[in-house]
Amino acid sequence: MIPKSLLRNFLFPLRRNLQIQNPTQKSLSSATKFFSSESKAIIYNLDISSGAKETVDCVVIGAGIVGIAIARELAFKGREVLVLDSAPTFGTVTSSRNSEVIHAGIYHPSNWFKARLCVKGREMLYKYCSERHVPHKQLGKLIVATQESEVPKLNELLARGIGNGVNGLRLMDATEAMNIEPELQCVKALFSPLSGIVDTHALMFSLLGEAEGNGATFSYNTTVLGGNIEGNQIELFVTGSQNLYDRNEGDWLQAELRLLPKIVINSAGLAAVPLAKRLMGVDSSFIPSAHYARGHYFSLSNMKVPPFRHLIYPLPEEGGIGVHVTLDLDGRVKFGPDVEWIGGVDDVHSFLNRFDYSVCLDRNRKFYSEIRKYYPQLKDGALEPGYAGIRPKLSGPGTPPTDFVIQGQEIHGVYGLVNLFGIESPGVTASMAIAEHVSSRVLPTM
Repeated sequence: MIPKSLLRNFLFPLRRNLQIQNPTQKSLSSATKFFSSESKAIIYNLDISSGAKETVDCVVIGAGIVGIAIARELAFKGREVLVLDSAPTFGTVTSSRNSEVIHAGIYHPSNWFKARLCVKGREMLYKYCSERHVPHKQLGKLIVATQESEVPKLNELLARGIGNGVNGLRLMDATEAMNIEPELQCVKALFSPLSGIVDTHALMFSLLGEAEGNGATFSYNTTVLGGNIEGNQIELFVTGSQNLYDRNEGDWLQAELRLLPKIVINSAGLAAVPLAKRLMGVDSSFIPSAHYARGHYFSLSNMKVPPFRHLIYPLPEEGGIGVHVTLDLDGRVKFGPDVEWIGGVDDVHSFLNRFDYSVCLDRNRKFYSEIRKYYPQLKDGALEPGYAGIRPKLSGPGTPPTDFVIQGQEIHGVYGLVNLFGIESPGVTASMAIAEHVSSRVLPTM
């Protein structure tokens, strides 16, 4: 167990100011040889010789909605849980830059995690939000075909959704669909009554409060630089995030803390793959390639009455499920996300979430053309830039979509380590089900 004094001294946040040393002033620590030539960032300059070493039960890396849900689940089961996040607070990355949609579970094959955990997670989420008074609405969704050639794809989605156990799905002809949504234009639509929206920040806040209430500790501004695995022991190298912000190129980094956990959950989102590559002892063949898709959102301005009462979705596109209509809990309308494939950043910048989230105004040209396929009355100048999010994907341009990857010891052979890769949509919906899966199945030793 980590003593409270250690938590005060090292983890809220790590407060000790490092004396950054130049390689010419210090001999290479034996720890640096843990990192192979495949590592491309500053890990070559990592010194772990002076970091305090402490044991801990469970470490969750990443305080997004999935990490928080896992911490809560583990804490409920009586485990000592420490959550580390490099940001100043929880949920600052993908969890706060999405559509805030509760998905029904239609889009993915029935044997995928994305289907099974979405369906189960949606049921858990509605129940949880109702019992805890987390703001949410079950609005229903229309997936629309805007030309006859798209109708077979709607039929495929209907069959897939039914196969996934999604209740209440039905096809509507154009008249019925445009009857309930007069501003809509389509030739046919698939109605999903179980789809909805949720206040993701309120949801995370509630889950976090329950995790802390059951003994979990959250440490922000705290970055895991990498780790080493020998036998059945994982060692994590930890420092304060400010040390990464302050560093100059070529400076050495010093691990302020060396944690020896029994269980490590890598739920680092955009940084999950880069972090896994820095856990020496994990076979690299089990670590997938990371791809990143930026998605922009535009808001509908100067509309006192929203044009739609339901979520409106086109058919899925490569890399996403189309520029769709989302309503927030106050009735405001936003459109997005689109798909813009972007390059990654170096490992340490990914740990600090130094991705480009700017919204390019030129993107709205595509938005107008895409939206007018199902909302022809959209006026010029009605869209204003909103925000952007980045999805941690495991498939890139021109390649088929992939499932969530949830790896335990039975896959990679490392005792006590769980890697979560590619947790994009429907990650919010599936979050509680992912947490249950991780604690009940991936960690049988618990």
